[in-house]
Amino acid sequence: MQKFILLLVLAACPLPALAQTKWKLIADEEQIRIYSSAVPESKIKAIKVDCEVDASLAQMVALVLDVEAGTQWVYKTKSCTLVKRVSPTDLYYHSEISLPWPLDNRDFVAHLVARQDPSTKAVTIDGPVVTGMVPVKRNVVRVSDSKGRWVLTPVAGKVRIEYMLHTDPGGYLPAWAVNAFAAEGPMETFKSMKQQLKLPKYRNASLTFIAN
Repeated sequence: MQKFILLLVLAACPLPALAQTKWKLIADEEQIRIYSSAVPESKIKAIKVDCEVDASLAQMVALVLDVEAGTQWVYKTKSCTLVKRVSPTDLYYHSEISLPWPLDNRDFVAHLVARQDPSTKAVTIDGPVVTGMVPVKRNVVRVSDSKGRWVLTPVAGKVRIEYMLHTDPGGYLPAWAVNAFAAEGPMETFKSMKQQLKLPKYRNASLTFIAN
């Protein structure tokens, strides 16, 4: 069941309504803080991750938009494939998440769009799931309701990351089980993310559309 929690990190997508939500701290390790919150009319709780990393904005944006590398650092990702690149800051990707037998794997198509505030320099990357674009696979449940957001803010030579997500995994998966393991996937993903940022292709990233 723990494998399901990858969905709570991968969609890379917060709901505007969640910005004012009351969050409860559920995990705090290696300066990575995980919060959860009830969502009206949903049995599934929303998740927020808050941490700082020793990286530039360009590094972080390059990492998030490098969707095909998701299998290397996003917890329990079976596959992650670029579907369509509209521009350097606008793309669609398909991903499949592994769940333990006898549960069916989940997959989704997400639309990532990055925008930078010209005043604060903060970069927001939204990634809601979309329908179509990739055929539904047999014995894989397509996630049709998921919204989330990365907010990357430069702070004294570092980047503060705030990531929020609320997703309905669809199919049969008890809400209590999803909520019980809500911290594991995000925590493991963000720990791996910090290591992934050290790779040369991100450490030396320079993006013309991102002002540091």
